[in-house]
Amino acid sequence: MDYTKLQQVRQWTVDNHVDVTYVSDFHTISYLTGFGSDPIERTLALFVFAEDEPFLFAPALEVEAIKGTGWPYRVYGYLDHEDPYALIAQHIQEQLTDPKVWALEQGNLTLDRFNAIKTQFPAAHFDKNLSPMIQQLRLVKTPDELEKLHVAGKWADFAFEKGFAAVKAGRTEQQVAAELQYALMQKGVMEMSFGTLIQAGAHAAEPHGATNQTKIKPNELVLFDLGVMWEGYASDASRTIAYGQPTDKQKEIYDVCLEAQLTAQAGVKPGMAAEDVDKLARDVITKAGYGEYFIHRLGHGLGQTDHEFPSIMEGNHMPLVEGMCFSIEPGIYIPGVAGVRIEDCGVVTKIGFDPFTHTPKDLKILDI
Repeated sequence: MDYTKLQQVRQWTVDNHVDVTYVSDFHTISYLTGFGSDPIERTLALFVFAEDEPFLFAPALEVEAIKGTGWPYRVYGYLDHEDPYALIAQHIQEQLTDPKVWALEQGNLTLDRFNAIKTQFPAAHFDKNLSPMIQQLRLVKTPDELEKLHVAGKWADFAFEKGFAAVKAGRTEQQVAAELQYALMQKGVMEMSFGTLIQAGAHAAEPHGATNQTKIKPNELVLFDLGVMWEGYASDASRTIAYGQPTDKQKEIYDVCLEAQLTAQAGVKPGMAAEDVDKLARDVITKAGYGEYFIHRLGHGLGQTDHEFPSIMEGNHMPLVEGMCFSIEPGIYIPGVAGVRIEDCGVVTKIGFDPFTHTPKDLKILDI
């Protein structure tokens, strides 16, 4: 494990005159230390100091796993009946008797846990925010990260193949989702990056509607939105297919959405503003008369989770740089009629945008 990123957090701690930096997000901890685990209700924390080595604090049942990663610094465990924040305070005070200036991941730490640490250090100041620094740190992916994202994308393509083959009249959205996920599990891919979305007919007009027992009917569109986790990195992609012959209206909606997606993807280049990518797609949809039905941002960052910084949307003037990874996913959602979304995630390169998924985007029409 290369701890360069961890050292950058330590340097940020020094530069910002912080005594203790408290890292609370388990995704960030995995990113910085190589140890990945969702502690659920338990406490997993990383503490970084300006003048001393960092330490990990974890449930006792995780301590040996942390050591097994090769973590070279201290690790402390606690039992379920113990007060984790009282123990954290003891470990910190072994090296800093009175730490006054703290930095927190303000975008993650719950109010309950903030109050717990504040109770232990009532005279401290907790106004330094680590979250923006972590966002910037995770923004540009390393070659190793990109390799994992590409593999995750290949498994998403596999999932589309199996999902499309599972579409049959009378089958429910949930049955199709189960079949593609089972096919992935048979291949050893055990975790989706989010709940698989299969939405048929008018149900697809709800952009975040959950997969349910809606039955697939002939001559309607079916929307797939899915992704997998591969070695700690996510994929996320969307395709919309036709089961039977689409109507002229459905075909028109699809063609407009596809043009928007391809236009935005082809237009990506380093140095352009994030909002300009959104505008490329939105202008196509608006010109076609469907602007009011494109009701979300064009895209979001991707990495260890399926939604990361930054947002590709109006008002975001951030310039694109090589190594940034995000989605391009225009959608048209007409309530009671149909919904179409087409999405690839990819990385900004010197010459454009390299997608992680490659399932064809011409409208696929399945025989009834």
